[in-house]
Amino acid sequence: MRKKTLTAAALLAAASLTLSACGSGDDGGSPVSVVSEAADSAKAATVLDKPFEKPDLVLTDTNGDAYDLRAETAGKPTLIYFGYTNCPDVCPLTMSNIAIAKKQLSQAEQDELRIVFVTTDPERDTPEALGEWLKGIDSQVIGLSGDFDTIQAGARTLGISIEAPEKDKDGKVVSTHGTQVIAFSPKTDAGYVLYGEDATVDDYTADLPKLVKGQNP
Repeated sequence: MRKKTLTAAALLAAASLTLSACGSGDDGGSPVSVVSEAADSAKAATVLDKPFEKPDLVLTDTNGDAYDLRAETAGKPTLIYFGYTNCPDVCPLTMSNIAIAKKQLSQAEQDELRIVFVTTDPERDTPEALGEWLKGIDSQVIGLSGDFDTIQAGARTLGISIEAPEKDKDGKVVSTHGTQVIAFSPKTDAGYVLYGEDATVDDYTADLPKLVKGQNP
């Protein structure tokens, strides 16, 4: 579908930019890894010239069991997104777009694909809460919770900035986080494609068949 190439240098430079909270009403909520790319910024898929390593994370899934991200998703096409269930806009829209697009895949491809939602608000997003929320989106999505510092460190390895949830001026708890979706290849287990919050159902529908095979979108 639509794509652009982003250099590792651009990713590092963008990582210092400040994100706005989900649902805060600010206009600066674009993913940090994309906002520095002036040309072709409307394109959905960003093919990275230097893929990310998959985060070395062991968290808790919606069944309350330990989930080793690298071990459980090894050799599988994997999409990873960091967000929280109380997000009023970007998080549910992003997950819904992916879930709708996923249904266009064959059953075998759907079973092969791993979609991982890692909470940025683990105090409220318990395994049980995550499970209930994900039931309304796609029961196959893997929801992970755990220690905030561990989650934050894992996100940082992907150039995704997240901050501890805090109350805004109205007393509402918000979680500030990057809105990137990172796609990992089943061939290399490396994160080689990035999507921002502007990616649509059509973008994911067009790209998922290729991502499942480890191809460039």
